[in-house]
Amino acid sequence: VQLQASGGGLVQPGGSLLLSCEVSGGSFSTKAMGWFRQAPGKEREFVSTISASGGSTSDANFVKGRFTISRDNEKNMVYLQMHRLAPEDTAVYYCAASGGAFTAVEEHGYTFWGQGTQVTVSS
Repeated sequence: VQLQASGGGLVQPGGSLLLSCEVSGGSFSTKAMGWFRQAPGKEREFVSTISASGGSTSDANFVKGRFTISRDNEKNMVYLQMHRLAPEDTAVYYCAASGGAFTAVEEHGYTFWGQGTQVTVSS
């Protein structure tokens, strides 16, 4: 299973970005997906997760309704729509595929990881 994240970039505070993750080489529709992020000098942290069917999601507290995770099982894609971005959202964002169908908030719940895409929020 290979994951390719894209969509990162430089955005001003208050702006929006749409991150995408294309998954290949596996049964995408049977796997829960997640987004994590790692800021400079910090450990990687959970952002959002979505079940295999797309019917269940869970977000980190800091998301506060600003981010929305979604997936398209026909296109083998998972997305993270981010609004009202702040400088503290600056990080490398990683998509990950779980070995199971249910949402997972811990790193150990994920088997496959993408390479990450850089998000920088700065004026």
